[in-house]
Amino acid sequence: MTGNPLKERVLAIVSIIAQYVAEENRLPSSSDIVEDLLASGFEAEEIDAAFLWMENFSSQQSDVSANPELTIPSQRIFTREECQAISCEGRGFLTQIRGLGILDDASQEDIIQKAVQLDEDEMTLADVKNLTALTLLTKSHNDWLREVDCFMDDDWTRLYH
Repeated sequence: MTGNPLKERVLAIVSIIAQYVAEENRLPSSSDIVEDLLASGFEAEEIDAAFLWMENFSSQQSDVSANPELTIPSQRIFTREECQAISCEGRGFLTQIRGLGILDDASQEDIIQKAVQLDEDEMTLADVKNLTALTLLTKSHNDWLREVDCFMDDDWTRLYH
């Protein structure tokens, strides 16, 4: 399968911004980010699309977090459409971090919904990790920084200590 170049570049920009936040422990100014992205060869249209996507994602996150959550643990069954949108490894990753308590049901649903919305090609494990990192960083940067670092580095042992 060949991916949509614009989608891939927008996801790459989102990933770069997530790395800025993870490395600097804060969100740098948007003008600094834009300058760096332009210098890296991204076009203004792609950068705008990435910021718009993150803004929409962030506003949906705040809408979901306003609703009270059930405390009953659940097991998520993926639909056919979701299975086509997210690779097997990506679905396994979501199940794993949900089981570890890193994601709550609402955050997991947001990630799955975004993956399906971006469904022009199957999202790889790396795509799902980037989407998850953005979700957790959007939800609460300081609370989730350690967990994001652990799963981005595939260092699962640090989560238990």
